[in-house]
Amino acid sequence: MKKELKGNMKFMPLPVLMIGTYDENGTPNLMNAAWGVQSDYNEVFISLSSHKTTDNLEKNPYFTVAFATKDTVVESDYFGVESGRKVNKIEKAGFHAVRSEKVNAPVFDEYPVTLECKVTAFDDHGLWGEVLGMTVDEEVLNENGRIDWGKVQPISYDSSLNKYRLVDTIVGDAFKDGLSIKNR
Repeated sequence: MKKELKGNMKFMPLPVLMIGTYDENGTPNLMNAAWGVQSDYNEVFISLSSHKTTDNLEKNPYFTVAFATKDTVVESDYFGVESGRKVNKIEKAGFHAVRSEKVNAPVFDEYPVTLECKVTAFDDHGLWGEVLGMTVDEEVLNENGRIDWGKVQPISYDSSLNKYRLVDTIVGDAFKDGLSIKNR
């Protein structure tokens, strides 16, 4: 039997996105943002309220988006509970930033997959960015040179329980499994 739930809408998965920016002095900042999606082939949307990251984006229209992983759960959560306006979070967490080759934003060694983006729209509802490049650690590529997300071990945010979940198991073949019904 189904039951109506009251309150805020919840759905899964919500990728745990790590947004990298530089401040006006070139100091890297990183924040955890779980309210984001791929909105087209080379476009991302991230819902953001006021943060050090949004301060930085007003001065520099470039950012990176990395995917939090099973191995970075503690640090990734820290980047969401501490303010970059108060502390140099990168230094405190012991993370390592290098300048992106495509955009004026940091890439963090600890994350195996990073999108390099340019702001296309930014207002009080959120951030839209065009993906201009992607850096990937070779260790997470398959034999065909494609990202194997099972090797990346990305996490998602479970907004219903306030937990992080592992996104990992393959359960089917997209654009193939449904053909068995179509071809009946």
